Amino acid sequence: MSSAWVASLRNYESHLEDLTGKKTAFRGMIVELKRSVQMTFKLLALDLDETLLDANSQISGENRAAIRRAVANGVLVTLATGRMFRSALPYARQLEIDLPLITYHGALIRTVSGKDLFYRPVALTQAKEIVEAALAQDLHINVFVHDQVYVAEENEYTRFYRKLTKVPVNVVPDLYSTLTEPPVKLSIIGRSKQLKKIQKELRQAYGDKLQIVISLPHYLEITDKEATKGKALEFLAKMHRIPRQQVAAIGDSYNDISMLKYAGIGVAVDNAYAEVKAAADIITESNVNHGVAAFINQYLEKEDSRG
Repeated sequence: MSSAWVASLRNYESHLEDLTGKKTAFRGMIVELKRSVQMTFKLLALDLDETLLDANSQISGENRAAIRRAVANGVLVTLATGRMFRSALPYARQLEIDLPLITYHGALIRTVSGKDLFYRPVALTQAKEIVEAALAQDLHINVFVHDQVYVAEENEYTRFYRKLTKVPVNVVPDLYSTLTEPPVKLSIIGRSKQLKKIQKELRQAYGDKLQIVISLPHYLEITDKEATKGKALEFLAKMHRIPRQQVAAIGDSYNDISMLKYAGIGVAVDNAYAEVKAAADIITESNVNHGVAAFINQYLEKEDSRG
């Protein structure tokens, strides 16, 4: 795909006034239709970071308006994120979503009122071994238990995480000994070369038991093998009796691939990793160019034209 062609697709109008003085809906462009899919869906799952959220971790007005239009048209919308439930909840409330949220990469599905529908933590023995291995290699690791995050020390990574998620971080003197219950997730944070090395080691040791994937750059995420966004999305679809052909999902990173493959319509934002784009049916605008809104509004326009 040439850069000139992509640039031409991005020559769109946003919130222009029409002849009646009313603002038109944001009109982005679907950058690439990779496979022919039926543009009809009843359930939409949205990744947060680098997908729905902009560079400032905010939901743009364009995305917010498009999601509300989708809901008004009968689409069920949920968030599917690697974040903690408590970090995802404010975004769900901002969007007025009442569908259960997929959090911790699918390890926890919880309603906005706090009822757990699915919970699959990492086995305690495996978790303690991984904490020990990470600390032995001088790698920072976040341990998540009961929607709290625990770390061994305060550093640049904890400060970044706190700023990103708006969640307090618990520093404990002995992280290994503090871990007495199975954690829902472990996150190893470091440089790319370091993470690739320990990812390879952990996959060799636990690849048949755990999901070990990169989410955000410099984040290696570890959950139970059955805790994936794809399986969590399948759980919600079956709960609402929606066939997978009528499910859509939008994401950008490796932990999104499973839900893009499960969904009848898998959508990658234009800033997604190449492997994620390869798994998608559609490439929409980037997260900073309101890719969620571009996809939703094009879908709604097709629905309106059918009516």
